[in-house]
Amino acid sequence: MAVNDLYRDYLLSWFGTEGEDSDVVLSSRVRLARNFESIPFPNRANQKQLAQVQSLMSSVFSDIETVCGQPFDVVGMEGITEVERNILAEKQLITTRMAKTPEYRSAYISEDRTVSILVNEEDHLRIQCMAPGLNVAGTFAAASKIDDAVEEKLNIAFDEKMGYLTSCPTNLGTGLRASVILHLPGLVYTRNMHNITNIAQQLGISVRGLYGEGSETVGNMFAVSNQLTLGFSEKSLIENLTSAVAEIVAHERRARKAFVAYSKTRLEDAVWRAYGILKYARSLGESEVLELISKVRMGVDMELLHGAPSELFSEILIASRPSYIRNLVGNDNLSDGELDRKRAEMVRRILAGG
Repeated sequence: MAVNDLYRDYLLSWFGTEGEDSDVVLSSRVRLARNFESIPFPNRANQKQLAQVQSLMSSVFSDIETVCGQPFDVVGMEGITEVERNILAEKQLITTRMAKTPEYRSAYISEDRTVSILVNEEDHLRIQCMAPGLNVAGTFAAASKIDDAVEEKLNIAFDEKMGYLTSCPTNLGTGLRASVILHLPGLVYTRNMHNITNIAQQLGISVRGLYGEGSETVGNMFAVSNQLTLGFSEKSLIENLTSAVAEIVAHERRARKAFVAYSKTRLEDAVWRAYGILKYARSLGESEVLELISKVRMGVDMELLHGAPSELFSEILIASRPSYIRNLVGNDNLSDGELDRKRAEMVRRILAGG
């Protein structure tokens, strides 16, 4: 896949419909935070030290490609435009923090876009692996292979009592952050979502909006992740998150069945109205699109709407984002009205199969 496709392609293999429990679980991600010995964390490092981190990463680049069995694009944040950085953040291949502070930052992104290694973000290395559906164990195994390849040649900051040393105290220990993106319209519409958020802390998990802490919950999508890493093994963290997500999935399916049992006509009407608006609207806001495609995706998963593949959900999710649209039309200064018109045009094109 060409480097240019990083910014123009709206397909993400790890956000598909092929994984386990994909009617509810959109994707799984594992991130390992690692830092090199004797070099300050990025927020305290000077330019020379940040450049040293980049050089160390370059020295193991070929080993990472070998371990992963595929080529990587090396993207220097200073060498691309602000819009292109924002597109990578919209696709969750980098973070918004990295998009805003590009100096001496880079990302190693695999050809299939399931692996993204961030250099000099909050930590020296953020190794991210993604997969569709509920597959936290698989993504951890993939990230661990990369971590092993790095640690075989480079010295990583590690303390016998504290574990891996990280810039954020909540990542101390394993340095592992596992997260799962869930689509939970049933729990939202039946007003049972608060039951999940209320017991999240007891389960050792956090429930947030799709785009992280403080983000707005739109499109009935939630990111569920482990809360702490210190004092727990990687295996126990992954098993706990997987078990908690399985419980949420079960609650969501029961909520959907109850909604159909008591309000099938109302639900069908909402699904088909949403599909009609997406298919024919001439102007669409970003949050509006997310709410509409959530209803369409639920209709497809519950077999209330036929002829619209589930893949449309992830495609439209990326293609409707503002930076993606600006880059596609080659205009960084689109007004809000122009952006809404181009978004509607893009959605219509996808639904028409073009």
